[in-house]
Amino acid sequence: MRSNSTLGSRPSLYSTASSFPSKFLVLASLLIPYHSISASKANQYQSVLTSNKLTVVAVANKSTVFENDQFQYGFGYDLVRDYAQDLNVQLDFKTVEDDATALALVAQGKANFAMTTSSMPIIADQALAAISVSCGDSSSLVNNGLDHNLRWVFQREDDQLTELSNQYVCQSQQNGRTQQLASFYSQQIVKEDDWVGIQNNLIQRMPIFEASFKASAQQYDLDWHLLAAIGYQESYLDPTSVSPTGVRGLMMLTNTTAQAMGVNNREDASQSIQGGAKYYDLMLSKYQHIPLPDRNWFALAAYNMGPGAVSKIQREMRSQGINPDNWINFYDFLKRNQAKNSRYTQAVQYVTRIRTYLEHIKTSPKLLMI
Repeated sequence: MRSNSTLGSRPSLYSTASSFPSKFLVLASLLIPYHSISASKANQYQSVLTSNKLTVVAVANKSTVFENDQFQYGFGYDLVRDYAQDLNVQLDFKTVEDDATALALVAQGKANFAMTTSSMPIIADQALAAISVSCGDSSSLVNNGLDHNLRWVFQREDDQLTELSNQYVCQSQQNGRTQQLASFYSQQIVKEDDWVGIQNNLIQRMPIFEASFKASAQQYDLDWHLLAAIGYQESYLDPTSVSPTGVRGLMMLTNTTAQAMGVNNREDASQSIQGGAKYYDLMLSKYQHIPLPDRNWFALAAYNMGPGAVSKIQREMRSQGINPDNWINFYDFLKRNQAKNSRYTQAVQYVTRIRTYLEHIKTSPKLLMI
């Protein structure tokens, strides 16, 4: 989650700011309230560079960040993480109880900015400055079930960090990065009508296998909810499942993989879960060089299509000058080339659905009561 890059000159994104499309700057700037500017100007940007740290606060929700036991991820989080990397600084991302707390920390200078869905009147009342994450084009967020009111809120509008952040979110909108992130973190992966059946399945079946998920997760230092989400995607938590290609069991292991993982009976739920956990842990180890949360998404893609297929795609991306170790780059490559290979479509659906199931399992009040 943190960049290990050392500080250098100002990032290239900002060295060409004079050529940045003015229409995008205007759209974002419309949300910045005007207020009196004191003679003594605080400079959050210089503070970020000096400390080599960008401190951001937010309230956890579907549009900002989802906190797993071991890592953070989400549309807003990933956008902020990319920004910190662009600045060549570390990200210090903190979640707080409510938006009022987040805004207070910014006003007090204890955070460089807040990521919030607070209304503009509330932000203006505190004489803070806000920029729209969508840069005036909210369709990419709305179409994916994300909050179009998502904003970055700063202590001052006349600070360089506010200006450069404004430029960054607008360039992200222009070059398609915002749309890519919104697509992966879409809240509409599963149709609304399907959630009733999914919830019923989870309520009925999860208690039967919960102990096995927890035991295997503890053995490999994994989140048991994530293992359960993989199991639901694979078989709907049905240990008797069999695919047309011969994979079977709750975690749908091939015979070869099952043997390699020490599974003698693929239809034994405990063995299948243990084998699936071991195999997923093996996939994670192949991407140790990739920071969380991206490492998990690559491991899931490899669990689905095989690590060899993932490596082949990464080589092709590298030959095209695309960073193959960034998940959203990988995801976008799969999406753009789905017509060429049905396995790409399957991998996209596989990872996004598991992410969706994970969030549901960890947040559903009825499941938390089981």
